[in-house]
Amino acid sequence: MSDVARVAGVSSATVSYVLSGKRPVTEETRRSVESAIEQLGFSLNPVARSLRTGKSTMVALVVPDIANPFYALLARSIQDELRGRGYHVLVSSTGARRDEEEALLHEVVHQRFAGVVMTPFRLATDAFDVLRSAGIPAVVSADVSFGDVDLVTPDADGAVRETLAHVAATGRRRIGVLAGPLDATGGDPRLERIREHAAGAGLRIDREHVVHGEHTREAGAEGFERLMRARTRPEAVLCGNDITAVGAMDTAERLGLDIPGDVSLVGHDDIEFASLVRPRLTTIRYPAREVGRAAAGLLLEQIDGRTRRRTVRVAAAFVARASV
Repeated sequence: MSDVARVAGVSSATVSYVLSGKRPVTEETRRSVESAIEQLGFSLNPVARSLRTGKSTMVALVVPDIANPFYALLARSIQDELRGRGYHVLVSSTGARRDEEEALLHEVVHQRFAGVVMTPFRLATDAFDVLRSAGIPAVVSADVSFGDVDLVTPDADGAVRETLAHVAATGRRRIGVLAGPLDATGGDPRLERIREHAAGAGLRIDREHVVHGEHTREAGAEGFERLMRARTRPEAVLCGNDITAVGAMDTAERLGLDIPGDVSLVGHDDIEFASLVRPRLTTIRYPAREVGRAAAGLLLEQIDGRTRRRTVRVAAAFVARASV
């Protein structure tokens, strides 16, 4: 740092601030320091830095399915927020399997990561105790709480009520739901919100019109076929996410059903291709970028010393398109 400081014409402390991001510096100073580093052929050694400071610069992001565009955008948002503080994000996909979720948490402890942001699916609610014992900050991004750990969660009641009112306004009364799996930790809050507000909109959900499955395109296709072959089929179908809704569209096309003529369809999340499929998908927007920013913010607060648990609710919004 002394060599870099001499070439850049700044103090060693200023070089440290540029590298760590702990204090703001002018853009001119940053460029000068980075130019000196490049000129001298130096590079920051994160392993040596960790040994010296006792702190890692690695943050784990653990999600059920990185192939889902929602999680890809979430990862990009978290990475953008943490990069400026000198942290690097390692993304792992669990396939929504409990053994993978548990194994990755233990690996975070073993590798002494700086923190973890996770969307658990089948994990026990006390699983984060191992992180707390190790002093590793953790943030959960999920619809349900996972014990005494920071949480980013949807504020979706208003969006669900607006969605159901919109469906009812088209004259549909019987609705079906492509819900999540029965063994997910904490149940299925998205299904419960729909059930809670359906009657108020004049809608009914028969038992045979709720199909549980994974949040995948394949499960959406299979579940939608079950609904369409029911003794009395639903007039509108609400899906746990946009991926399952696209699977439902696959089946509708194969069965020769028109959306929304024969059956209306609603997704959840508003990933990018919700507006690209035909018909364009009516959905509930849960903004991945805002979720990522909130999760990164909570994690940084913990790294900086906050200990009291916090919850951030990110507003969801109804998005009307052509599938209803």
